[in-house]
Amino acid sequence: MDENQLQKRATYHLWTFVSSKLIATAGSQIYTFAISLYILHLTGSSMSFAVNILCNILPRTIVAPFAGDIIDRYPRKIIAITAQTVTTISIGGLLLYSITMGLSLLAIYTTSCILSITSMFASNAFTSSLTGLIDETRIQKASSLNQIAISIAQIASPAIGGILFGLVSMSVFLTIYLIASLIAVILDSTMNFTLFEKEREHQEKKESVFESLKGGLSYVNHQPLLKVMIILCLIVNFIFTAFNVGFPFIVNTKLHMPSIQFGIVEGAFAVGTLLLSVYLTLGKEFKHPFSVSKRGILSSSLLMIAAAVPIIISLSPTTIFIYYMVVMFLFGATNILINIPIMVLLQKQIANEYKGRVFTIIETFAMAMMPIGTLLFGFLYDYVPAQWILLISGCLTIISVLILARPSVMEKANASKSNASIAKEKATSV
Repeated sequence: MDENQLQKRATYHLWTFVSSKLIATAGSQIYTFAISLYILHLTGSSMSFAVNILCNILPRTIVAPFAGDIIDRYPRKIIAITAQTVTTISIGGLLLYSITMGLSLLAIYTTSCILSITSMFASNAFTSSLTGLIDETRIQKASSLNQIAISIAQIASPAIGGILFGLVSMSVFLTIYLIASLIAVILDSTMNFTLFEKEREHQEKKESVFESLKGGLSYVNHQPLLKVMIILCLIVNFIFTAFNVGFPFIVNTKLHMPSIQFGIVEGAFAVGTLLLSVYLTLGKEFKHPFSVSKRGILSSSLLMIAAAVPIIISLSPTTIFIYYMVVMFLFGATNILINIPIMVLLQKQIANEYKGRVFTIIETFAMAMMPIGTLLFGFLYDYVPAQWILLISGCLTIISVLILARPSVMEKANASKSNASIAKEKATSV
């Protein structure tokens, strides 16, 4: 291809990639919203809802350490299309099962486990292939459009799901997801994942997965900042499952909010995420990103406590709807204040050759406690008043952050930035 043809092809990749992501994410979000409400309406138990969340977390956590090695070892286009195809087949199988046998919790849980793994492979394969699909000058644009597509899907999908739920059967939701996933497979198959990919360098020594992870752990061990962040991730992700499990249970089974209003409330989270993402994109870079993330976690903890107010105080349905819409909007905004500064810090703190392993370690550690938290809080919500769970969880998060990220610790951690090369040398010698 000449330069003009390459640019045209890259433009096609850009908009096809964004379209595929928007359609697949929208279908997935609509299905997730509907299946969550279906489980709650079917069982009325937060434990059953928590098990479905567990099925979305646990398989991903187990497979995550090995996914990066597989994606780097084999053609990424095949991995992405295979993963999306398996997603399509799984949804088609669940649809057929629901028509012939009727939906069961076991069928839903099994499908959730499969979708958890396939979505991770498809997403990571695409992320790793971005520089092969699109020219370097438009990588940032592609990343921005990708985030916008995800945010739009997260905003629109709960609203659509809330409108349709109760008016149509679950078969309709499954059909919507099936069609969306099939379209994504077709769009993905039309792209050349190696259009701009440079020839990979030959590696004299091929590390095993175990050796690779061992080197990453050694690297993390010699950097206090990374250790503090990982411990915080473990605690925060564990405690915040109290809100992730409890909020849908409280709103639907305790306060009996209509599904349309619940969809709008869920969409408010994505609106907060989108607006603050745009603001941070246009704003200046953080001077002390870890401090910003610390304030974000503290703010989210206060919002968790605030979420208990409508359970404690009797409010009108309209007031509850508006109140929770504001709370979720602020949750979405503070979520960005936690994640983006941490990502900026990690990109600068971690040596380039260790980024893949360290990011995998952080993701694995961050998700490791969520299955336990999901089961624990799913059980507690069936027996303990919801307001006490939210109040205690929020207070425990605040205490944990104030202890682990106290000023003296943060000063020492920030001072470790200059020692990144030392950590690299020690990790290499392991």
